[in-house]
Amino acid sequence: MLRSLTLANLIANVGIVVTGGAVRLTGSGMGCPTWPKCTSDSYAATQALGVNGAIEFGNRVLSIIVGMIAVATVLALWKHPSRALARWVLAGVLFQGFLGGLTVRFHLSPYFVGPHFLFSIVLIALSYFLWRRVSAAASGRPAAGADFAAAATEPRLRPLAWAVTVISAVVLVIGVIVTGSGPHSGDADAVRTGLDPELISQLHVDAVFLFLGLSVALWFAARALSSREVARAATILLGVSLSQGAIGFVQYFTNLPIVLVGLHIFGACLVWIATLAVLQATGTGQDGRSGGLDRQVREDAPELVTI
Repeated sequence: MLRSLTLANLIANVGIVVTGGAVRLTGSGMGCPTWPKCTSDSYAATQALGVNGAIEFGNRVLSIIVGMIAVATVLALWKHPSRALARWVLAGVLFQGFLGGLTVRFHLSPYFVGPHFLFSIVLIALSYFLWRRVSAAASGRPAAGADFAAAATEPRLRPLAWAVTVISAVVLVIGVIVTGSGPHSGDADAVRTGLDPELISQLHVDAVFLFLGLSVALWFAARALSSREVARAATILLGVSLSQGAIGFVQYFTNLPIVLVGLHIFGACLVWIATLAVLQATGTGQDGRSGGLDRQVREDAPELVTI
């Protein structure tokens, strides 16, 4: 149950990113013109607000569901070794709601919309590691699995995995800047950053190529060191990244159709999760024998190791 709940927590935080993108892409960012109420007189969308109001209100309802899942996770893990991480997720969800309110208050300023998205990326990372830790504690072994226990502990791959993770984050940040300078602002009257979209897009592509190059290097290094678990995680990362890159190129040269942009938003979440999986797979203990996740299990739940 705990594994299912923490997985639901992760899925919910990805889902709110996708629905938030749908709000922006359909021009529904100001569908509810106030916050926390939808209108000055109602918390719910009214018929007068039309489809845009319904879409924006639906996203707000989903954010409440995300919060409820986060609360349930904290309660379920109240005495669990990973309870602190669960509480950080809940605190982040609450802060994200406040940040979303500021986004509405400042009429979808890109200087609030961008951080609103990036903080969701942080929440996805916290939710992912919470899920992995709970899963490992429940099984009493590294999440990589016993078959790959030796292969998933190559410490020499850790710096390269961190480089991939950092560049993945840079790609996301530049992607947010691209969004702030281009169309699909969420409302016709929303301001833009004024930056050259073509120039920022080129910088985004350059960062993507660097990210892909490092990912390929990690795959070759994992194969050379016979680290099968890391190689498998890197293979998944490359597959997801190449798919995401293909969507990015197509959307750019087809004038950013909203369906492809929406898929690109979802793909960004998947690439980030795949990146975190690579980083997790390369984790090592100080003794060089136990994976980083296994070390967390030993520290957080020593009775499982004893058993």
